[in-house]
Amino acid sequence: MHFDEILRTAHELNASDIHLVAGHRPMLRIHTVMHPMEHEVLEADTLERTLTSIINPRQLETFQQNNDLDFSYEIPEIGRYRANAHRQRQGIGLSLRAIKTKIPPMGDLSLPEVISRLTYLPRGLVLVTGDTGSGKSTTLAAMIQAMNERYRKHIITLEDPVEYVFESDKCLIEQRELGADMPTFGSGLKHALRQDPDIILVGEMRDLDTAALAISAAETGHLVLSTLHTINASQTVERIIDMYPAGQQNQIRSMLANTLQAVVSQTLFSRIDRPGMVPAIEILLCTPAVRNIIREARTFEIPNVIETNRQLGMNLIDNAISELYFNGLISHEDAVAQAAYPEKLEQLLAA
Repeated sequence: MHFDEILRTAHELNASDIHLVAGHRPMLRIHTVMHPMEHEVLEADTLERTLTSIINPRQLETFQQNNDLDFSYEIPEIGRYRANAHRQRQGIGLSLRAIKTKIPPMGDLSLPEVISRLTYLPRGLVLVTGDTGSGKSTTLAAMIQAMNERYRKHIITLEDPVEYVFESDKCLIEQRELGADMPTFGSGLKHALRQDPDIILVGEMRDLDTAALAISAAETGHLVLSTLHTINASQTVERIIDMYPAGQQNQIRSMLANTLQAVVSQTLFSRIDRPGMVPAIEILLCTPAVRNIIREARTFEIPNVIETNRQLGMNLIDNAISELYFNGLISHEDAVAQAAYPEKLEQLLAA
């Protein structure tokens, strides 16, 4: 079976991820569960030839130097893929994440209404966080598309790699890819500030340089959207502050308190009512009380503030999970397994 045929089969089965590893049959992840394909075991030299055929010479050189390569791949009329090539014990491994070509409307994503309100913000920093595969990119794409249809603004995205492809509607949208169009997120963000943007999407705040520039951009009147691999709001705030040397942390607390508008932390669950996925979402909105907490290094109080301000649209992840469970959308086992406080959630679900 040819490489593109494997991807077409995966597309027909609605697989989110495809894993091609030397010494194994192709594996598909469908609604979080891994399934082997009806296919012969993949040989190492076959995967070597496959990789060489789908990347360019510059990418091949990078792979030969680093034994790892992130890139994107596209099959017309089927879709785009975020891909990683790597070496492992038996040869090459390829992991591909399917990127849906059609940007879903926010109303189709089971997102809380408050997230739609965030697309009306004129400036500041909005962070969408969660584990890999939690739907961060899809949520951000839906937010960008909502603004694209509403405003007449300039949007710049910095991505690794470009995932959803936007068509400029009322907005002018430029998309830049790490490696192909810029050497680092920090470099892309630094130069983006000289390109007259209104809205900047940074694929990931993965280092101090990127975080500092993103916060600076938010301070100077831009709306900045980005992601972090954190599981809740308080951990997100702490992760950003911990990027800085100890002597600078008081300063960054003040800057973050002034610029942060919201943290959206999401976890995806397999539905039990029908095939598909549904998100549980923790939401922190930066009220004056939250800004004081960040400024005064009392991030341990953030969960209490979220709990007591649900009328504003804030919500703790465990409350969101319990709502999905009581609405018959997810299983008891999955709910407890992904809870922030499993024992407390177990008591709540049994009540």
